[in-house]
Amino acid sequence: MIFSYFENFDKYLFLKINTVWTSPVLDSILPWWRDKNTWIPLYIFLGLFIFINFGKKALPWFLFVLATAALMDQISSHFLKEYFDRVRPCNDVVMRLKERFLVRHRPQSGSFPSSHACNHFALGLFFLLTLKRYFGKWAWLFIFWAATICYGQIYVGVHYPTDVIAGAIIGSLVGLGMYGLFTRFFKMPDPPGHERTLSKQVSRL
Repeated sequence: MIFSYFENFDKYLFLKINTVWTSPVLDSILPWWRDKNTWIPLYIFLGLFIFINFGKKALPWFLFVLATAALMDQISSHFLKEYFDRVRPCNDVVMRLKERFLVRHRPQSGSFPSSHACNHFALGLFFLLTLKRYFGKWAWLFIFWAATICYGQIYVGVHYPTDVIAGAIIGSLVGLGMYGLFTRFFKMPDPPGHERTLSKQVSRL
């Protein structure tokens, strides 16, 4: 009974987001926003930022980013999706007649959990925790980035809300775990100019 209630509410909320809480602006932006290829420039920027400022010292960071992405993909796409085998709303015989489908490609993989949510929250949290020394409060935009991509997955019609919520939780746990593992054996280099700032503080004493 409880499971049936949550499933019905999940579908109700999905249809609200996908068919009621809509606008032409979001219709144009979110299909592009949640596309993984859209964010290739972001990854290039982060890679260049780290490499230019820290060079070989940042090699462990690069390796952990790759490991986080690879681990999360294996867990979400090759284990959890196959285990739960939930049908996506865009492939459900009833839901597909009620929803708006806003992307060209109709995914055939399982719906639970959302791999987009898993991957982006794992990377987003890892980026936040490792780069906040350099970006300050702006580092929280990594979480906003992950959350809006998750919302886009519901909006365009490829995932239910519980798919992305579960994906966000799983991804956050993996991102936090990888950060803990990273800081146990490595540390990020000091921000550029740290030595000059420190020397000024010492000279004032």
